[in-house]
Amino acid sequence: MTLGQNTKFYETPNHPYQDDRIAEESGLLGRYGLKNKEELWRTQSQLRSFRREARALLGREGAGGESADEEAQEFLDRLRRIGILGNEAGADDVLSLEVTDLLERRLQTIVYRQGLGNTPKQARQFITHGHVEVNGHNVTIPSYTVPVSEEGSIEYDETSPLADELHPARSEGQE
Repeated sequence: MTLGQNTKFYETPNHPYQDDRIAEESGLLGRYGLKNKEELWRTQSQLRSFRREARALLGREGAGGESADEEAQEFLDRLRRIGILGNEAGADDVLSLEVTDLLERRLQTIVYRQGLGNTPKQARQFITHGHVEVNGHNVTIPSYTVPVSEEGSIEYDETSPLADELHPARSEGQE
């Protein structure tokens, strides 16, 4: 495979027409303002890879060795940095994560939860149109995973018309 070819970063469901799964996916799409099911499937694939890595680390944990312990600590620290795991959580807690834990860490969801957008879809629009900055940098990717350290630095871009408190697209309760 050459580097220029497109590669999917997600897996589609094995059984495409299951009423329960379709209803659950539709609910998540509406609740988190996702553009399409591909975004959800990409997040589910990311969760599967986290679980796969945690299982591998748990399997090597019994064998011992410093490199396995260091690798496990780096993996857990990475998940703690992005806010998926708590400070006291271990590799076995990764196996109990849900897809909503990852969706809650998306920039789109955090912008909505902080009140910068009235709906998840509006939050997505503000991000893609360049009205939101994270830690002083304009981020136009709604699926950007926000580290805990940057969560407090999400605000409207100062050059954006939305920075004006009287802008009609802003709700009453926004800063």
